[in-house]
Amino acid sequence: MSGDWEQVERLLSLARRHLGMDLAWMSEFSAGDQIVRAASGDAAAMKVTLDERLSLDGSYCMRVVSGQLPPVIPDTRRHPVTRDLTATAQHGIGAYVGVPWRQRDGQVGGMLCVLNRSPNPDLDKQSERFLALIADLISEHVGSPLEPAQKAPCDDAERIRSILDAGAVRMVFQPIVELSTGKVVAFEALARFDDPALPTPAHAFAAADRAGLGVELELLAVQRALERLDDLPDDIGMGVNLSAEALLTPAVQDVLIERASKRLAVELTEHTQVSDYAALTAVTERLQRSGVHIAVDDAGAGFASLRHILKLRPDAIKLDIELIRGIDTDPVRQALTRSLVAFTRDIGAALIAEGIEVPAEREMLLALGVELGQGYLMAKPGPLPMTVRALTE
Repeated sequence: MSGDWEQVERLLSLARRHLGMDLAWMSEFSAGDQIVRAASGDAAAMKVTLDERLSLDGSYCMRVVSGQLPPVIPDTRRHPVTRDLTATAQHGIGAYVGVPWRQRDGQVGGMLCVLNRSPNPDLDKQSERFLALIADLISEHVGSPLEPAQKAPCDDAERIRSILDAGAVRMVFQPIVELSTGKVVAFEALARFDDPALPTPAHAFAAADRAGLGVELELLAVQRALERLDDLPDDIGMGVNLSAEALLTPAVQDVLIERASKRLAVELTEHTQVSDYAALTAVTERLQRSGVHIAVDDAGAGFASLRHILKLRPDAIKLDIELIRGIDTDPVRQALTRSLVAFTRDIGAALIAEGIEVPAEREMLLALGVELGQGYLMAKPGPLPMTVRALTE
C-alpha cells in the first residue's frame, strides 16, 4: 500500500497521547488476516510487530466491524465478551478503542486501534469520535488499495538480500544542536530505503529481523554512515544507531573500532532484548576506551532504556520523542525531564532531547536545563552536503 507513512505515524502518536493509551496501531485487512502497517508506543510490551500478519478470527477488530463489540471498551476484563478473548490475554489489553479506516472506494481497508495495558475509565463516546477523525485523516494518507498483483508479498529474505547485495540503503542526517544558540554539534545518521514495500525504516528493519538478516542490514547502514564521517567539520560528531544484537557482533565491532574517535557515538536502540548485559558492557567499555561515545536512545519510553542506563553508564542519554511532545503544557513530562537533567549532570552524561517540533517545546526544555536537542523545528533529516551547508554557514 502507498502513502505518507511518516504522517501516519505522527497521527498514531497523536491518537495515543490524546487518549492516554500505551499503543496505537493501524492494520490493513488482507485475505482474512490483518497486517500491522504502522504503530506508535510500546509495541514490544503488547506483543505487536510491524508487518505481522494476524488472524481476524477471534479478534477485536472483526467484532467491532461486524457490530459484535462496541468501539470503546474502558475495561476489557469487565466486558462479558472481551474478558474471555484470547487476544485480551495475548496482548495484555486492559482498555480498547477501535475504528475502521476506509479506502478511497469506501470499502473498509483495516482498523485503527488504540490499546492500554490497564483499564482507562476516561474513555467514552468522544474517544470514538476523536479516533474516527484520526482514521479519516489516515485514510487520506495511505492511498488506494493494493492491486491484486501487488498483494502477494515478496519473501522478506529475498527483498532484504537484494538490498544487501546492491548496498541499497540511503543515509540522511539530522543535526543535533545547542538549544540556546542553534550551533550544530553533531549529526544523527538515519537509514532510508526506496523499496515501496518497505515504506518506513521500521518496516525494513522488521523485515530484516524476520529474515534473520537484521544485523547485516544494520551493519550496512553503519558502513554507509561512516563513509561520510570525514565530510564533517572536525568539531562535529556523528551518531549511528545499533541494536544490542548488532553491537555484540564482531564484524560490527571491527567497523566501529576501525573508525573510533571522540567524534563517533553509538546510539543503542531497543529493537532487541538484551540477554547478556555482561557481554554488552564489555563491548561498550571497549568502545569507550577507544574514544567512541555510547548513547542510550529513547529514554523515558520504557523499562529497557532505563536498564541500559543503569547497566552501561552511557556518555549521553536521548530523551524519547513521546516525552518531548507537549512538554510545554504537561507538568508530569516536565517533572520527569527535570529529574533526568539532574541525573545526567550527576553521572557526567550529556542529555539530548529528540523530536522538538515547536518553539514552545524548545523554550520549556531550555528552562528545564536541557542543553542539546534535535527535531523538525531545527532541521529535518537530509543529505549530508546540503545539511552541512545550511547549518554551518
